[in-house]
Amino acid sequence: MKLKPKITISLQYLLLIVVAIIMIFPILWIVSSSLKSLIGISAYPPQLIPKEIHFENYVEAFTRGDIFVYLKNTLILIIGCTTGTLISSSIVAYPLARMNFAGKKIMFGLILATMMVPFTATIIPQYIMFSKFRWLNSFLPIIVPAFFAFPYNVFLFRQFYRTIPISIDEAALIDGCNRWDIFIKMIVPLSRPTFITVGVLSSVFWWNELFIPLIYIDSDRLKPLTVGALTTFKSLFIQRWDLQMAMCVVMILPPMILYLFTQKYISEGIKSTGMKG
Repeated sequence: MKLKPKITISLQYLLLIVVAIIMIFPILWIVSSSLKSLIGISAYPPQLIPKEIHFENYVEAFTRGDIFVYLKNTLILIIGCTTGTLISSSIVAYPLARMNFAGKKIMFGLILATMMVPFTATIIPQYIMFSKFRWLNSFLPIIVPAFFAFPYNVFLFRQFYRTIPISIDEAALIDGCNRWDIFIKMIVPLSRPTFITVGVLSSVFWWNELFIPLIYIDSDRLKPLTVGALTTFKSLFIQRWDLQMAMCVVMILPPMILYLFTQKYISEGIKSTGMKG
């Protein structure tokens, strides 16, 4: 009888190890390819461990093209879009969670329903609209929409706000506070885990985003790192996979480091959003 639980636990650990290997293998392959020559990457059969290690790929990846300009543009997008979504999503979620008014549930349902509309279905109307605004080839089509709230982030904020006792609002209203003061001075400080969670998720999203900047930005001086890395190491006749893999390794590190320092708050924020429906 005692042997059966041990076998079950062993099988669970074995399954977890297999899944972990499957998940981590692409990262290992990227790191391996970043240390190979272009010929080594194309060699058959493929080899995970390179015969010759080429650390100079990383040096060349940073010295070719305007990598630091692309990095600056990426940081501008991250700061602008993350600031916009934190401000707008937190404000939109407050009345949905803490106030009673006619049509609240319908409004919240419509906000969530927009998540089911694929982004590709709206990209052409948005492109035409931003073209008429003369916003193309700038950061405006990317940053400005972030100030109109993202449905998933509204959901996260709303769920967390609902875990805060409503008596806090009632006591503050009796003491003469208005809704804005309650939100700024009480709800926002108590919601720090959710603000950090949404901030990290937004930052990682815009750090990795390729499609949206590729649609709206054409100028080299405005390209973010994802688009710049895609075009810098590619010419008409050759694709420098070794340099591109080196840049991929570099781009993987910041989100990993950011998560290591904020995983406590992210776990707390996501866990809290599921406490109350």
